Amino acid sequence: MHTGVDLVTDTPQLGRARWVALGVLGIASFLDGLDTNIVTVALPSIQRNMEISFSTAQWTLAGYALAFSMFLITGGRLGDIFGAKRVFMTGVGLFTASSALCGLAVNPEMLVAGRFAQGLMAALMLPQVMAVIVRTFDQKEWALAAGLVGGLLSLGSIGGPLLGGLLTDLDLMGLGWRPVFFVNVPIGLLALLVGARALPSFRADERPRLDMPGVLLLAGASLALMFPLVQGREHGWPGWMFVVMAAAVPLLGGFVVQERRRHRADGSALVPPTLFRQRSFSAGLAVSLLAFTGITSFSFVLTYYLQFGLGWSVGETAFAIAAWPLGIVATFQLGWRFGATRGRQFVAAGALVMALSALAVIVAVHAKGADLSWPYVAGAAFLMGVGMGLSTPILATTVLGDLPPADAGAGSGVVNAMTQFGSATGIAVVGAIFFGMVGTGAGAAGASRVSDFGDGVQTTLWYNVAAFVLTAALTPLLPRSKPAAATDGSEDPGRTNDDGASGELVADGLVPDAA
Repeated sequence: MHTGVDLVTDTPQLGRARWVALGVLGIASFLDGLDTNIVTVALPSIQRNMEISFSTAQWTLAGYALAFSMFLITGGRLGDIFGAKRVFMTGVGLFTASSALCGLAVNPEMLVAGRFAQGLMAALMLPQVMAVIVRTFDQKEWALAAGLVGGLLSLGSIGGPLLGGLLTDLDLMGLGWRPVFFVNVPIGLLALLVGARALPSFRADERPRLDMPGVLLLAGASLALMFPLVQGREHGWPGWMFVVMAAAVPLLGGFVVQERRRHRADGSALVPPTLFRQRSFSAGLAVSLLAFTGITSFSFVLTYYLQFGLGWSVGETAFAIAAWPLGIVATFQLGWRFGATRGRQFVAAGALVMALSALAVIVAVHAKGADLSWPYVAGAAFLMGVGMGLSTPILATTVLGDLPPADAGAGSGVVNAMTQFGSATGIAVVGAIFFGMVGTGAGAAGASRVSDFGDGVQTTLWYNVAAFVLTAALTPLLPRSKPAAATDGSEDPGRTNDDGASGELVADGLVPDAA
């Protein structure tokens, strides 16, 4: 088996140019963080302007996360096969083009297709970041480089809601919500121009094979599960929807068989079966899935309640939800520094704080109704951020705790993919509950709409409360933290698995869960 990249030798001496290359990697990470969140607050305006259905609105958000989750590990493998620079530049270029496609969308189908394309291209870009870092920086600089890039990813996530609200409210040149997507174009073009000269060209020492049957089976299973969850309510839940959902089971079974066969044959399985020898890893995937079904769907439902139910503007909504990243900033260092030796406790504490946040919204909506004011929403959003800051910085590291070093790279890729799939699933499940209660109308706020949306958000957020409480309940199944674990982020971020999937190490260096 090969190791993807030689982590000790053959590091290009690029001098100051490597910091320029790092800036390009940071731009790509910023774009991903930005686009994960910038659309959320603008989505109700998009829905009104394009007169799209609630299910199409769900696809606009969930499609990005779903495509990202389905092809994240594949993106890392493609970098090993064709070279990290080539795959990265392809991802940036097509991400920029798909952003323009979203901004130019003239119908719902064009918009959703553009969002799927954005997620797919992000899955090509992001896995190459650590692969380039370990090739262009000395080992002692890895932690600093990964931290700087991770900071830009977090900056994009933090600024996304505010920028989305500002651009939509400004209505630049009468374009309405479209600058939310167009803003990516000059940033992406800058990354392309600089990256063409600054990024080094290299490939893995040995070129692994791409497990295409595994890719297709996993994508098919994901779509078979997701499509009925999003579209079922709109179609009245006909029998064939349940048949499609049931088809996810044999497709997933076929994926498991394929991975075992591929692993025995040449070790090129997309998801190595050896990962699941540790029950704690499987439990960790369940924790990651549950937590992120609740996190992403919380902002999705809250945004719709504020804008459609209460008639808040996009800007008002954005500034209220902006307290969320402030909560993350307030507790992120606490979770990162001390959570390394108390991982299970911090994940559980963070999950319970997030449950308290969702419960606070339920109580506030029940008590205040149409009189719900900005401080209540901002306070609940801040609490959600506090919970994320305590738990998500250390979640991936905790989940990987019992894996041998040879499997850590592949494991981190799987954890990242699961968090993205959790985000997509949460939007689908919670959206089905919420929109099923409020009906199909999306008109201006009124007494009846306030009541409908109020009942909908209260009922729906009980799912979020349950998901977070169950997340906390499952944390005893996670690996115990090792007392000697590094707390400064300096542990080797460039580990590779025995399949050479060096590009799959996003979680180790960037800690994207925190964003």
